[in-house]
This record gives sequence, C-alpha cells and structure tokens, in this order.
Amino acid sequence: MHLVDLWLTRSLSMCLLLQSFVLMILCFHSASMCPKGCLCSPSGGLNVSCSNANLKEIPRDLPAETVLLYLDSNQITSIPNEIFKDLHQLRVLNLSKNRIEFIDEHAFKGVAETLQTLDLSDNRIKSVHKNAFNNLKARARIANNPWHCDCTLQQVLRSMASNHETANNVICKTSVLDEHAGRPFLNAANDADLCNLPKKTTDYAMLVTMFGWFTMVISYVVYYVRQNQEDARRHLEYLKSLPSRQKKPDEADDISTVV
Repeated sequence: MHLVDLWLTRSLSMCLLLQSFVLMILCFHSASMCPKGCLCSPSGGLNVSCSNANLKEIPRDLPAETVLLYLDSNQITSIPNEIFKDLHQLRVLNLSKNRIEFIDEHAFKGVAETLQTLDLSDNRIKSVHKNAFNNLKARARIANNPWHCDCTLQQVLRSMASNHETANNVICKTSVLDEHAGRPFLNAANDADLCNLPKKTTDYAMLVTMFGWFTMVISYVVYYVRQNQEDARRHLEYLKSLPSRQKKPDEADDISTVV
C-alpha cells in the first residue's frame, strides 16, 4: 500500500511538472512570436497589445492565433491589402487614434466575416473604396474622421452591418452638396440620394448645352434674315437711284410712222 501511495504521489508530481513545462513552452513561444514593441498575453486567446508603440505601419509578423489586436494611439497612415488575411481568429481590432488616411479595397480580406468589433475612430479618413467594408460583420466605429460625404460613402455605409448606427455618428467634413457640410451623414442621406446627384447634374448640363445651341441657331437665323432684308433694301434703293433711260428722237418718229 505504501508503494502504491508513493507511486501515485510521484506520478502526480510528474504530471504537474509536465503541465508546467508545457505551459512555459507555450508562453515562451507566444512571447517569442510577439511583434517588436507589442505585448502578447494568452487571455481567452492571444491578446496582442501594440498601443502607444510609435508604430508607423501595421506589423506584418502578427501571430496567427491573435484574437484581440490593439494598434491604437500610433502613427499608422494606411491599411494595406490583405494585411490581416492570416488572422482567422481575430475578433477585436482597434486602430483608433492613428493617422490613417488610406484603406485599400481588400484591407480586411480574411477577417471581414469573423471580426466582431472594428474601431477606426479618430483618424484622418476622408473616403474609402466602395468595396473596402464588403462582407464586414463587425460593429464599426468610424466617427471623428474628416469624411467627404458622397455616393461612395453612401454605398459603403449601406454595405456595413448596423449601418444606421454607424451613419448616425459620421459627420460630413465636406460634401458634394455644400449645405451638408458639418451635418451628420444620416441627415444628408435623408435629404438627398447622393448617388443620383451626378446623373441629375449631367442632365442639367445637357439641357443647358442644348438650350445654348438652340439659342445660337435661332440667333443666326434671325441675323441671316435681317442681313438679307438689309441687302435687299439697299439693292432696291440703288436701283431707284439709277437715272431713267431717255428716248432718242429717231425712235419717237419711227413709232409715229408706224401708227
């Protein structure tokens, strides 16, 4: 019995030691794979925090098992195509308080359908490609950006989940319609369908052009008629001014004889 207890005690100790060793290896592996300037911690999945790390671009060596990614408060200026394509477990992405101006068309390819929260607030985004947020299921925060309100932005917001809430927090810094500048995008979109404005503008321009040509033609016809009338009047006056032809005496005698 004593031998059995001793064996069980040693076995339990070995199991605990082995478990600790495995955990140490996993933690060391995660730490060694962590991007420079970031902190990685396995808390309900790998949590990668790169906040206030003076990053000028998104790290390209992010661990594939990343679930939470914090890149806020840096100097990142753009989100390149497919930068997150290998992060299939990514749920939260925070890119707020950066200097982001450009978001490529396929920036969120690979994570669009799994991402739950996307924070792009407090950046310098004026516009994005109309397909940039395609299939994005995340609740997006895009407030406090100098948005230019136009048809593209209208299409982008319509393609996003919870677009009503998202659009309500978007303020038009500039707009295709000057009267919408400084107003919430939702109000601007309710006032006018921004995607129909170019067509209407084209129609108006064509109408004005046609009216201009018609006016020119009428003016030319009127000028031509008046000019002809003036020429005819002058010609008539010229004919009237010519001296009448005088009959010669011989001609008068011939006429008398014949009679």
